[in-house]
Amino acid sequence: MFRKPSYAESTLKPAAAAAAADAVRQRDLRPLRRLAPYLRPYGWPIAGAVLSLTVAAMTMLAMGQGLRLLIDRGFAAGDPGMLDRMLVVLLVVTVLLGAAAFGRFFLVSWVGERVVADLRQAAYQHVLRLSPGYFEHTRTGDILSVLTTDTTLLQVVIGSSVSIALRNGLVLIGGTVMLVITSAKLTGLVFLALPLVVLPIIVLGRWERRLARLSQERVGDVGSHLEETLSGIRVVQAFGHEAIDRRRFAGRVEDAFLTALRRVRIRSVTAMTVIVLMFGAIGIVLWMGGHDVVAGRITGGELSAFIIYAALVAGAAGSISEVYGDLQRAAGATERLFELLTTEPAILPPAQPVPLPEPATGRVHFEAVTFHYPAHPEHAALDDFSLEVQPGETVALVGPSGAGKTTVFQLLLRFYDPQAGAVRLDGIDIRTADPAAVRMRLGLVPQDAVIFSGNAWENIRYGRPDANDAEVRAAAEAAHALDFLDRLPDGLDTYLGEKGVRLSGGQRQRIAIARAILRNPPVLLLDEATSALDAESERSVQQALDELKKHRTTLIIAHRLATVLNADRIVVMDRGRVVACGRHADLIGEEGLYARLAALQFHGV
Repeated sequence: MFRKPSYAESTLKPAAAAAAADAVRQRDLRPLRRLAPYLRPYGWPIAGAVLSLTVAAMTMLAMGQGLRLLIDRGFAAGDPGMLDRMLVVLLVVTVLLGAAAFGRFFLVSWVGERVVADLRQAAYQHVLRLSPGYFEHTRTGDILSVLTTDTTLLQVVIGSSVSIALRNGLVLIGGTVMLVITSAKLTGLVFLALPLVVLPIIVLGRWERRLARLSQERVGDVGSHLEETLSGIRVVQAFGHEAIDRRRFAGRVEDAFLTALRRVRIRSVTAMTVIVLMFGAIGIVLWMGGHDVVAGRITGGELSAFIIYAALVAGAAGSISEVYGDLQRAAGATERLFELLTTEPAILPPAQPVPLPEPATGRVHFEAVTFHYPAHPEHAALDDFSLEVQPGETVALVGPSGAGKTTVFQLLLRFYDPQAGAVRLDGIDIRTADPAAVRMRLGLVPQDAVIFSGNAWENIRYGRPDANDAEVRAAAEAAHALDFLDRLPDGLDTYLGEKGVRLSGGQRQRIAIARAILRNPPVLLLDEATSALDAESERSVQQALDELKKHRTTLIIAHRLATVLNADRIVVMDRGRVVACGRHADLIGEEGLYARLAALQFHGV
């Protein structure tokens, strides 16, 4: 679901090969082995849990011998003293069993919670390293499903199911030994039924695992739809789309329900089959054992102990059959989780990154760059694109939609690497530098301001986490954001809502500008930074930006040409190429693409 190294590979992989690979995955629980490195640091709690469940299993097995002694030496011999001693032993064994159960449950649950917390942190940290190109072909809902649903399933398995399987495995082995010791003949009859139990476990278990994977995929569909709808709730309501989205969501929920129901039905049939066969076999064994007691071949106490052990073995076998289904689901969840964890980021720092020169000058140079987005390999977003921006220069990129303006920013931020050519910052090819070091020298103000859940302090300080309160307030004031922030109920401490829903578009944009001002970068990237502002706010913010642009390199993506009339250079782009370059007056005189765009916006001026 996650590992898609290239667009061609993801789209051209034969369906038959994919089905065959999925069939191989259904046959074993080997993906669970990949959890070992996350379990290894917690050896002592795991050892304590194993000791506890061993004691619990042995204590349960001791109950059978206690019952045999009670019947044969207490009831049969008419010895009341034996009854008293057996009561004391029973109470001691009960306390020991309770203490062992507490230790097993607490330690195993602790390990499960701890390991899943580690897995979630590892997965989240890895997702943050993945390049934007990865998210072109992966749904956010699928990632959320892995980080929540799949990891929760692993927590249940590690923190419960595995210990239940181990305990019942010990009971199954120990009970079998005690059955043989008590009566080899009756034990042989019991285990004649085992093939009838094992066969449905194997066949139905594989079927259940396949349905479990489908069920998780349907849950991912539900999560994706929910995330998209909630993030665009204002658009949904503005277009009166609620009824349609309700029907679509209900359809996805119903698909998830029906798929889960198929899995539950298979698991229920498995459990029913195991119980009927095992306890049916015990009934037959009881009938035969009763005849042996009457004939004097075994004692009543031995038959009672045999019944206890047979019940324990049957219960253990049934429990293991259920746990096996959990383990199969966990194997699928582990597989999806590690597909995510093993996805290599397209952008990686070199083994020995070249340090950027100090002090930073802000020189930017695109050298014959050709770039195709992974999702559109047939279309060149930039085609033999060359541009050099001198330190302190303000350069505006203009052109129709799809001309490649935003791609220039994407490559400079090293969200992608070009297929040909080079992008240089201060004379260094950014592919040879640490991406984090490159991005530290860039300040971005996007067209759609991103506001994180939290207050204004946190959002503005995002630009420089070590900034003090005075610096944050100064940046907010420079961006003309302090006035409206101070008027909020709790000032800059006010919760701004998810994605800043409590702010207007212009207010969100001013916070984004304050974030860039606080960063104080050598290179400033403005992606139509004032597009969401009213005329009065735009004039104020433009003054702040004019002050901010001094002594630093500035690249501006502009759709409204009025905002870049004073740029040192205007670069006109079309279909990924530079088609003209100059100042406003010069480009107007050339009567090319820029002149046509200007005529449309300025009504012929």
